[in-house]
Amino acid sequence: MSYATQQNLIDRFGASEIQQLSDQANVGAINATVVAVALADADELINGYIAAKVVLPLTDVPEILIKLECDIARYYLWGTVAPDLVVTRYKAAVSILKDIAKGEFSPGLDSGGVLEVVNTPIIFQSMQKVFGRDCW
Repeated sequence: MSYATQQNLIDRFGASEIQQLSDQANVGAINATVVAVALADADELINGYIAAKVVLPLTDVPEILIKLECDIARYYLWGTVAPDLVVTRYKAAVSILKDIAKGEFSPGLDSGGVLEVVNTPIIFQSMQKVFGRDCW
């Protein structure tokens, strides 16, 4: 499931930039396959961070995840020559994802009005005491 679309990238960064970044064959048009790969890679990164806190797939995609995916996909499209602004936005997006993973930031609500949180119980188990007043 993709959070953002090619159109979201165009709306945020302009068709000209997305064309320049994706048109590897110089045909003068946006290469939808290159854009789809960048978006899919961004999906995987986002899912890796939020899967511990949110039931996937989300029924409704919060706007913040669309924005984060656009920033991450744009960074991937730029590759190793990304300008400082693109790198800064990418790092900010990853920072927000880390906050979501730690439970310090909520990405939003689903259609039922509640954030679906995965509650996995933690079970601690220990061995018998080795040292203490009652054992030697």
